[in-house]
This record gives sequence, structure tokens and C-alpha cells, in this order.
Amino acid sequence: MEVLRKLKERLDKKEAIDIVILDMSRTRLLTDYFVICTANSNTHLKSLRDEVVEFFEEIGKPLIYYDRGEGYDWILVDAGEIVVHIFLKHAREFYDIEHLWIDAERVRV
Repeated sequence: MEVLRKLKERLDKKEAIDIVILDMSRTRLLTDYFVICTANSNTHLKSLRDEVVEFFEEIGKPLIYYDRGEGYDWILVDAGEIVVHIFLKHAREFYDIEHLWIDAERVRV
């Protein structure tokens, strides 16, 4: 939980919008948590991605995958137990993964 709290703080400092953490441990997915947030522009999207990647590097957590390209409206950073989804507003509304995983418990940190 401490890692989630620190990650949320970093996203807050970078002005991520509507940060939601879902406990995915009771699903069939091979991850424990989704961290979902919204960026207000493509530049902000990349900045949030870079902040998340830097955070995981600082704590020594190897990344399985992250989107390195440009022009995305949804960026994924997969650190195994924690998967971070960073969306532009329209993409978050379209994909609506919080509703898709409605049974996953929201986590407060």
C-alpha cells in the first residue's frame, strides 16, 4: 500500500486528474492493482508516463512494458503487480475500464 500511496502522490504532483486505484487481486488478471488517471493533453500524458516510469525505476521495480511512442490517447505502464493506465479524457470515457471492472474494489491510500 505504501508504494501505491507514493505513486498516487507523484501523480497528484504532476496534476493527474481523477486518480482511481482498483484492487484487481480477485480477478483473473495477473496483476494486483490498476491505477487509472486522466491527462489534460498529449504533452501531459507523456509527462505522467515519464513520471510513473521514473518512480518505478527509483524504487527498483522492473517494468514489464510501457508505451514509448507518441500520439496515443491511452498509455499503459505495466510493473507486474501494478498496472498504470493514463488516458486522455475522451479515451477514458470511451474505454470506461472502471465500469468494465465494476466488481473490483476501489482502494483508498
